Order: sequence, then C-alpha cells, then structure tokens
Amino acid sequence: MSTKRRIEVFSAGCPACNEAVDLVRHLACDSCEISVLDMHDKQVAKRVKALGVRSIPSIAIDGKLADCCSGRGIDEAALRAAGIGQALA
Repeated sequence: MSTKRRIEVFSAGCPACNEAVDLVRHLACDSCEISVLDMHDKQVAKRVKALGVRSIPSIAIDGKLADCCSGRGIDEAALRAAGIGQALA
C-alpha cells in the first residue's frame, strides 16, 4: 500500500489553473503528494490524453481523473470525496 496519495494537477499556467493549484494545496494533507504538470510539455499532453482529460485545469488522483474533472470545472466537494486532505491509514 502506498504511503502517499498521488495528486496530479494539469495546468496551462492561466489564472483558473493557478486557482486550482491553490485549492489543491489548501486541501492537501501530509498523505498528499502534489505534482503540477505543465500542459505545454509534450509528455504531459500525452498523459492528459491517456486520462481522458477534456478541460484544463484538471486533476488526477492516484492515476485516475477526479470525478470533478470528468466534465467541466473543479469542485471542492468532489476533491474531498476523492480523499484529498484525508490521511491514509
């Protein structure tokens, strides 16, 4: 079992993306490992496509696109429900 929850924030560096990064950092706990990934990087763009990301900013948690990001926009309640901010046992 992993000791950290892996959180990937896909960002284009825009104000909405920066707000998403700030929200994730605010919600995160010691069990969260956050990576902010630049959409201008070709490898990141490939990862986004594989995850099925349809809009930016988007967030993946432990390799799965967060429910809040499967449509449009980011939702704090959905992020909390996915485990951000909750310590792993």
